[in-house]
Amino acid sequence: MTGKASFVFSNAFLDYRFNPDHPFNQKRVVLAKELLEHTNSLSAQDIIKPRLATEEELSLFHDKAYIEAVKKASRDELTESEGIEYGLGTEDTPIFNNMHEASSYLVGGTLTAVDAVLNGDVDHALNLGGGLHHGFKRKAAGFCIYNDGAVAIKYIREKFNLKVLYVDTDAHHGDGVQWAFYDDPNVCTFSIHETGRYLFPGTGHVNERGIKEGHGYSFNLPIDAFTQDESFLQVYESAFREIAAFFKPDVIVTQNGADAHCFDPLTHLCASMEIYERIPLLAHELAHKYCNGKWIALGGGGYDIWRVVPRAWAQVWNVMKTGKPSEGKIPLAWLTKWQAESPIALPENWHDTEDVIPDIPRKAEISEKNEKLLVNILKYAKTIR
Repeated sequence: MTGKASFVFSNAFLDYRFNPDHPFNQKRVVLAKELLEHTNSLSAQDIIKPRLATEEELSLFHDKAYIEAVKKASRDELTESEGIEYGLGTEDTPIFNNMHEASSYLVGGTLTAVDAVLNGDVDHALNLGGGLHHGFKRKAAGFCIYNDGAVAIKYIREKFNLKVLYVDTDAHHGDGVQWAFYDDPNVCTFSIHETGRYLFPGTGHVNERGIKEGHGYSFNLPIDAFTQDESFLQVYESAFREIAAFFKPDVIVTQNGADAHCFDPLTHLCASMEIYERIPLLAHELAHKYCNGKWIALGGGGYDIWRVVPRAWAQVWNVMKTGKPSEGKIPLAWLTKWQAESPIALPENWHDTEDVIPDIPRKAEISEKNEKLLVNILKYAKTIR
């Protein structure tokens, strides 16, 4: 069950850059890529270059007036009032030069991954530059300008006519992708995320199940703040297996935000690296069980770019390429190079040491609440099968 895999990368991904102090920093893509190169699990033969998404492709999901607004913003020609209308120029999503082209490369990277898999060149493909799941049809939100996942799924439906299961493990709800397909029975969305009670975007409730023909094809697991590995993995794996058995997808698209870790500065979940070993393993297994291996994986959130994201994202590729995550020591050459720039001590091992994991007094209560959510989802999934 290992199959061929491709890794989408270009230095153009680094052009998606709001400002030096913004938490969304695409240097994490380079850090993950170089970590893989130092472990000899990624070679030049594995890498494919992204293309620019065309405006026609962007408009598979995005409103043309919104695309024009992004282009105007790229040239510093968008007024403040226009920016507010389209979610551009906000604290979360500031305007930067050439933002249309930079964003189009991220979308094009995901379309490149889709074509590599669905044209039969490889079984799996990874675009760590993608996963911008908060973008809406005519509005930017949550660091996301164009929603590459939504565009790619529209592209899959139009060009290949396949049923798509979209699985989002970012700590923030995958709202933009969910709403894009909320009435579509050929696209099933599953998001496990921190409850929106205290976290952006505040959506992703259990009762968000789709509308019209799409009713019953949207699944959400809004787990409690401070959830740790055991509870996260129990509900994630149980729900994913049940949803895949119900939907029987032709292709799986995963968004691999790495912000559920206890080090992440923007969320309140308390996972360790263990979940980032198991998340891709299950996607890999179910892609081979239901989709003849067809699996497209994207990046996403993740704001501890030094200690967490490179290891978490590298494990997605390790599973794609070898069928298993890496173990043991991080390569010394990688540590030596990046420690000089990192403001914090880099971890020496792929797995977290026990002292990393905090003691949560409410652990049993949190696990019980998450279990009740899971029961709700599984009961509902069985009633519509």
